Amino acid sequence: MKMNKTSIQVRYQETDMMGVVYHANYLIWFEIGRTAFLEDLGFKYHEIEKQGVVSPVMDASVSFKHPVRYGDDVSVNTWVDEYDGLRITYSYQVQHATGEIAVEGQTKHVIVKKDNFRPVSIRRNFPEWHHAYLSALETSE
Repeated sequence: MKMNKTSIQVRYQETDMMGVVYHANYLIWFEIGRTAFLEDLGFKYHEIEKQGVVSPVMDASVSFKHPVRYGDDVSVNTWVDEYDGLRITYSYQVQHATGEIAVEGQTKHVIVKKDNFRPVSIRRNFPEWHHAYLSALETSE
């Protein structure tokens, strides 16, 4: 499978009173990784939106393994875990520079029309995007 690795340097404002990254910030980092993954596939999210569609999150899960603190250098590894022509599941790992996994998660998305939020088939309406997802699932890296 194709994977994107995006570097993140933890900023002070991302931490809580315990000195660790506040849990909601991982969802922001997942979004950063997902956007970078799409760019690796050759698509820019803002260009996709110009076609009248958006990709809302339908479900999200986060599992915390080890704390991440201010000043840490981590990476967000992002890949497509499942794709059926309509729904996409992205998986993520936030990894310390040492290789230790800090956080794992998934977000599930569907492509919808921006004006009415009705689902859109990627397979039918965006064949280049569809083939890019299929290729990303098959790519061995």
